[in-house]
Amino acid sequence: MAAWGCVASFGAARRLCWRAARAAAGLPGRPFRRGYAVGPAQSPPTFGFLLDIDGVLVRGHRVIPAALEAFRRLMNSQGQLRVPVVFVTNAGNSLQHSKAQELSALLECEVDADQVILSHSPMKLFSEYHEKRMLVSGQGPVVENAQGLGFRNVVTMDELRMAFPLLDMVDLERRLKTTPLPRNDFPPIEGVLLLGEPVRWETSLQLIMDVLLSNGSPGTGLATPPYPHLPILASNMDLLWMAEAKMPRFGHGTFLLCLETIYQKVTGKELRYEGLMGKPSILTYQYAQDLIRRQAERRGWVAPIRKLYAVGDNPMSDIYGANLFHQYLQKATRDGAPELGAGGPQQQQPSASQSCISILVCTGVYNPRNPQSTEPVLGGGQPPFHGHRDLCFSPGLMEASHVVNDVNEAVQLVFRKEGWASE
Repeated sequence: MAAWGCVASFGAARRLCWRAARAAAGLPGRPFRRGYAVGPAQSPPTFGFLLDIDGVLVRGHRVIPAALEAFRRLMNSQGQLRVPVVFVTNAGNSLQHSKAQELSALLECEVDADQVILSHSPMKLFSEYHEKRMLVSGQGPVVENAQGLGFRNVVTMDELRMAFPLLDMVDLERRLKTTPLPRNDFPPIEGVLLLGEPVRWETSLQLIMDVLLSNGSPGTGLATPPYPHLPILASNMDLLWMAEAKMPRFGHGTFLLCLETIYQKVTGKELRYEGLMGKPSILTYQYAQDLIRRQAERRGWVAPIRKLYAVGDNPMSDIYGANLFHQYLQKATRDGAPELGAGGPQQQQPSASQSCISILVCTGVYNPRNPQSTEPVLGGGQPPFHGHRDLCFSPGLMEASHVVNDVNEAVQLVFRKEGWASE
């Protein structure tokens, strides 16, 4: 039986986990929702969903009501998902299984960890760095996340700051009153992991710069900064994201912009990434496509998944990424898999998917009724480019194949297109 979704053979045990998740989230333990009644047994699905989370399913810690209705349509009367679903988020400050438990509680449908892709999940593919001593930036369980991705030798910002307390000088309250003895027993750092926005930006920016300029030995310093600098793997390029506030909040893309600008100003050279992932990178969509394929295999759905429907609220990350991946799939169908360039290893599994259709919802960053929206308004002028420096600005990639009010309308749209409308 499948190891994901609402599987009947594990029903009792999984219901206990689901109730525990709802209790931890402070939500009542309501019974499982059942899906809409459908007609005769349908053929195996040949399509799957890539669902964004923030702004599509939730706003902050609150579920969007349309998401509950959408999942009633996505489940059958036995509580099993009718099609493969992967949750693709640019968040990265929680553990994969914790995010799955949170979604289970909010959506009233059991979600397994292997249905969730965090912004840094594709870093599992960068095995050449897994044994290196890496400085990790972010917040929350950064060590556990890094170890879960395969990195076995990580150093946190706090550990580096404690080893070299003279480096962190912005906060007057944290400055030392005396000068400590220099250390020569701290092994050099060999690379940098940027998993998500940190809490103290000034500390992280300063210490990352110190590591890059000193070639991994910030206690010594170098007369001439090395270039190329130490390898950097980064995830989540979102400049902005949507929570409960009326206006978008700074995302990790804003932190990356600060770091790139400081490095350029100090050295006169461009900050380079060995890997840059999270939406809208092609690598993230390849990773999601592989999870969709594996889920379909575990459910015994023998028909290949030919179409992916990507539902999101952010034109720059969700829609741009889906359309970029669609272009990649179209070229792969015609000419074979093209080179990805910088950004990660090529996928090993041949692709069965032939298209990735973008669907934009109006419950998050994108709001066509708000004249002060930071994203493009349909029929409006040229929007500001909120994408990462390393992405080419192509306005056409920010235009969704479909625009709907919410995720429930998105699911209904897809079911109609695929002849799967519920009775």
